[in-house]
Amino acid sequence: MKVIIFWLVLLILCIGIELATMGLTTIWFAGGALVAIFAAVLGAPIWLQAVLFIVVSLLLLYFTRPIAVKYFNKDRVKTNVESMVGRQAIVISEIDNLQGIGQVTVGGQEWSARSAADPVKIEVGAVVTVIAINGVKLIVREEQLQNTKQAADAAADTAGTV
Repeated sequence: MKVIIFWLVLLILCIGIELATMGLTTIWFAGGALVAIFAAVLGAPIWLQAVLFIVVSLLLLYFTRPIAVKYFNKDRVKTNVESMVGRQAIVISEIDNLQGIGQVTVGGQEWSARSAADPVKIEVGAVVTVIAINGVKLIVREEQLQNTKQAADAAADTAGTV
């Protein structure tokens, strides 16, 4: 009877932690504890209950966690910072890693920025892509398409003045 109470307390504790955190971490062990309770009710030895608890918990964790994480996170909204990666930004203050300066604007918000390549300076007005975040700074790479467009515009301006 004491063993059944132990497994029941463990089951309730795992469910309580899962409800409090919603991290999909302890629910698998709650399943293992439930199987151990059934084994205890049927009179299985304690070592078998413990083995069943461990095996069932690990099997549930291994086989169902990836599916559950995918299902529960499909509607998850990215936070402000997470949503920055992959977005385009406009340089509003020259980016120079050597001097430690540079700012971009993304979606109307100003961010400190650094170039992904150290020796590269990125001029004001250039379009860049956010490739990572380091602390509170966006790590950016200059858009090659923008450079091509700027070169074509410059060539057209030169041709127009001749």
